[in-house]
Amino acid sequence: MEEALEMNKVLADSVIRQAKRSFHFVAASYLIKIRTERAWTLAELGSHLRTVPEDSIFFHTFQSLESHHYTVFSNDFAQWVMASCNETMLAEELGAIDLRDFVSLADLRQVLVDALENYLKRNPQSADRPAFEPFYFSEAIELAVPLDAKAYTLRELSDGIRKLSLQTLHFHFINSRLRLQLATNDFSQWIEDSLSLPELAEKVNRVDFYTNTLEGVRKEILETMERWQH
Repeated sequence: MEEALEMNKVLADSVIRQAKRSFHFVAASYLIKIRTERAWTLAELGSHLRTVPEDSIFFHTFQSLESHHYTVFSNDFAQWVMASCNETMLAEELGAIDLRDFVSLADLRQVLVDALENYLKRNPQSADRPAFEPFYFSEAIELAVPLDAKAYTLRELSDGIRKLSLQTLHFHFINSRLRLQLATNDFSQWIEDSLSLPELAEKVNRVDFYTNTLEGVRKEILETMERWQH
């Protein structure tokens, strides 16, 4: 009984607890630029993968997550290899690369290049086979503008997340892994560092953005935080 009362006290305190520093929301948007590089073969894809800017690697992997939630593969490279090159095994290898394992685009680029090179070593006849249609490299240019909205408590953070645009949610929950160079997100980092609630921070960070839509991510984050507050 005493343990239950103590836990309720802790939970009640976390709801009204004032943060050491406020959480600053931003308004984020992305400008999509089609680049000059295009690939008609797997060999050309590999060549461009080594040299295109990291913004392009980001666009075809992290940024494309939302558009591929209802397809078999979660990044543009795997999707093109399957649909335009009919290379099922390679598509599965590229699609199996879990973006949650990466906080560096340089590391992600290398894994993509290695997967493609190793496949072509085993299947050299596939290197120069023309695709049904080319792969057009693009890139996302991020624009983030600080908002007046701030959060000092867990409840205020929940209210702010509920009102975010999907692109801003993407900025705070997915892109932040690369920006922070940590396997976490803006919300979890603030919850742990400023509210001293590491257990809740970990629960929020475990919300799966890889197989979920952004609206689904928002809903799960809010449900996780609401359960903590009751």
